[in-house]
Amino acid sequence: MPRQKSTHVDDPAAVGRRLKAARERGRLSQRQLAFPGCSPAYISRIESGDRIPSLQLLRELGRRLGVSEDFLATGAEPHAGDAELLEAEVALRLDDLDEAQRLYEEALARVADDQLRSRALRGLGELAYRRGDAREAIDRLEEAISVPGALEQDPSVAETLGRAYATAGELESAIGVFERGLKRADESGDTFEIVRFSVLLAYACMDTGNLGRAEELLGRALAIGRDSTNPTIRMQLYWSQSKLHIERNDPETAARYARRALELLHLTEDTHRTARAYQLLAHIEIDRGNAEQALELLEEGWPILERTGNPLERAHFRIEEARALAKLGRAEEAGALAMELTGQLGEALPEDAGRAYSLLGDIFADLGDSARAQELYELAAELLERHNATRYVVEVYTKLADLLEAQGQKEAAFELMKKALGAQRALADAVRS
Repeated sequence: MPRQKSTHVDDPAAVGRRLKAARERGRLSQRQLAFPGCSPAYISRIESGDRIPSLQLLRELGRRLGVSEDFLATGAEPHAGDAELLEAEVALRLDDLDEAQRLYEEALARVADDQLRSRALRGLGELAYRRGDAREAIDRLEEAISVPGALEQDPSVAETLGRAYATAGELESAIGVFERGLKRADESGDTFEIVRFSVLLAYACMDTGNLGRAEELLGRALAIGRDSTNPTIRMQLYWSQSKLHIERNDPETAARYARRALELLHLTEDTHRTARAYQLLAHIEIDRGNAEQALELLEEGWPILERTGNPLERAHFRIEEARALAKLGRAEEAGALAMELTGQLGEALPEDAGRAYSLLGDIFADLGDSARAQELYELAAELLERHNATRYVVEVYTKLADLLEAQGQKEAAFELMKKALGAQRALADAVRS
């Protein structure tokens, strides 16, 4: 049967020529341009005119190449200034953050078109987030999405904005961003975006302690994406199931899903998320009592995160290393690393620092240094108390109470358990409201 004529491209061969020209202008190989669901071989077939990409695929290719889907599909002329932004976007994709910053700032100073300004602001917001400056990222991205059509042009900006709000401890704002993203995805019927924002919203709900809502969202995402052949959708579903089973205290199942996610990530060029998958799996293996295996995972993932992560992400990654060393009885190494990391958290956002101090307290508790563990737990509690009651506050109160009880300070431990119960009730009230 002859192939039905496509209605969204002018000519498959012309699409291939435009895609190849845009790719070569960006100095990208077919492998560098590839992403889950669009392999280098498939890009080669598009460029030769043998395949007609969907509009969703054209949108993603255009986003990565700094051109519009309309240009790839029909040859609609790009705006003046596209080339400058393309160069910045390529630098960002290749992790040349300093060069990307320079190029985006130059483009922002020169372009007048609203859509081009929005692209420059999105790039600067992404850079700020990658460097760990959540507040700067929020400011840039909020300005970027104020341009009509910006979110439709690049839905991923909502993901970065929501993550930045979550990093800043503003979980209600993060949930609002993800809910709006999910609503837009539902309206467009885009399976990829529905899964993406369902998963992101579920993570935010987990952080507020609303596990029931998170399970509901992930169940729907699983039902929608279960039969998808898109590796990114499958990876997101595996990753989300791993995190859900961590919350359920089921490390065996969590590890199984995390390994499936890592296997799929190895097929992509998403190096940053691959490194975070190593960290997640190492965390699970430590909890399962497999500290030696966790260290091997961390050694494999560290070179990737060292190159792509921001300072806070690198600190959290190495906290897992210190936890593994402590579990293996390598007390001197674990203690030295934990002390080094303690000094690196002073400028972190309070909630991030609080969670990190709590993990560092665990390390010193494992090492038998109760005084240092208590100091870190108290510091964690002080920082986390400044934010809305979350499950992290409850966890720290409980750890500190257990520590004090072991030292014979039963009254102090009892008071802390009362505070933990009060924080848990406040959390439940917040979830119901």
